[in-house]
Amino acid sequence: MAIDLSSIDHFQDAMVTVMGLGRFKQGSGVGASKWLMRHGAQIVITDLKSAEELRESVDEIMKWYSQYKKEYTHRNIYAPVFVLGTHDAEDFTNVDLVMQNPGVARESEFVTLAKKEGVPVESDISLFFRYCPFPIYSVTGTRGKSTTTALWGEMLRHIHPNTVVAGNITRSPLEDLDWLLEEKTPVPVVLELSSWLLESLEGLGKGPQIALLTNVYKDHLDRYDSFEHYLWAKELIFKEQQPDQIALLNADQELSEEVASHVKSQRVYWFSANALPEGKLGAFQDGDQLIWKLEEAQGTFAHVHDLAHLVGEHNVMNALSASLGAHFAGVSDEQIHETLKTFAGLPGRQQIIAEVEGVLYVNDTTATSPEGVIAALKRFGRGGNLIWIGGGSSKGLPFEELAEQVRAQCRMAILFDGTAFDDLSVALGSEIPIVKAMSMAQAMEAASTEVKLGDIVLLSPGTASFGLFKNEFDRGEQFNKAVEALKGV
Repeated sequence: MAIDLSSIDHFQDAMVTVMGLGRFKQGSGVGASKWLMRHGAQIVITDLKSAEELRESVDEIMKWYSQYKKEYTHRNIYAPVFVLGTHDAEDFTNVDLVMQNPGVARESEFVTLAKKEGVPVESDISLFFRYCPFPIYSVTGTRGKSTTTALWGEMLRHIHPNTVVAGNITRSPLEDLDWLLEEKTPVPVVLELSSWLLESLEGLGKGPQIALLTNVYKDHLDRYDSFEHYLWAKELIFKEQQPDQIALLNADQELSEEVASHVKSQRVYWFSANALPEGKLGAFQDGDQLIWKLEEAQGTFAHVHDLAHLVGEHNVMNALSASLGAHFAGVSDEQIHETLKTFAGLPGRQQIIAEVEGVLYVNDTTATSPEGVIAALKRFGRGGNLIWIGGGSSKGLPFEELAEQVRAQCRMAILFDGTAFDDLSVALGSEIPIVKAMSMAQAMEAASTEVKLGDIVLLSPGTASFGLFKNEFDRGEQFNKAVEALKGV
């Protein structure tokens, strides 16, 4: 029998399958499992990865199970059941609810089976939207969404120090839902939403108070059968909005006009690296100035030179979009300006790790599309001074433009073994040497034999991390440790 989702109390004793555990200790799978256990659900956690691959996540959940048994003595707390390395059909038909986590495709036969049997399918994001008592601000896009989300969150902390920043930024918002429900005054919430998470909001009838689309480029074509399908998923951030809610769009992308034509909101604003066209309101760059063009605000609110830690054209756009969102959320110009000057950025995004014997090492592990790598090459390249570490698992994306930039800026390409290796090798051709690496240690060893004074070793994969690494953050952490070893630390 399907669960009645009108009240959190109905999770007590409910049978719930969590599909997709994942390896992030505060990610969707672990966060959802903890929240469900805490509210008395009987959960089955199933994932195609093996118990050994998911050992840390399993240990994390069992640690919290033990704690909840002691803490919530007034309700039944059930031990979770793990079904790992496989999925069993009965776990999707003989339950009250299925929690589908981000790595699980909506086309999954088991998701389809659950829906056919009338079993509700939710995500940690959709449950949070159902129960969160305060307005939610949301960010999606191919590039820049994590930085924009984090920057927006820092601005919102001027309003409330306990502002929630969660979602695809590796933290499930369910980790914060229970204490939010106890708050008497509004707490700002900003969520980074991937296209996969957005799919779970379709038909919910509740959308973000402010929805921001940073940009859309070809990506995840291993998951979506076309770019149009991927764009459709990104547009879902606006689909459940009401006319009085706010939509923020990138004026520098032609496709944004089409997206805007589908938006229900009557309050559409724009951000741009150029002067906004007549009739468009929002925030834009004019040389060194960041400028408001709004009904209630006109003029310069910050400068590009203020962005000490947000270098590059893409980060100017991140700053403009986050500032626009913060403005409509009630953050003052002075507070926005202060945050732009002090925000340190996020790890793994064009992050300079160290300079060792005249060689700069840069961690850009979160660049999982060709456009992300191109942005890093443009920032750090000086026509042959780069040793590029990239490659991994293919997402069905073209590499021709990336290869052109690599040939122009790099002396050597070190490519991780994976499904993207052959396509990248063909695109790069024979103009620069290519080395295959089976591990981060091999990649760094290959780089160390080639580097010379003034070089930059750039980890900027342009692909997914599946295969050699747990995830993109594991990949970045391994790079950082290898650099620290070079320093003798």
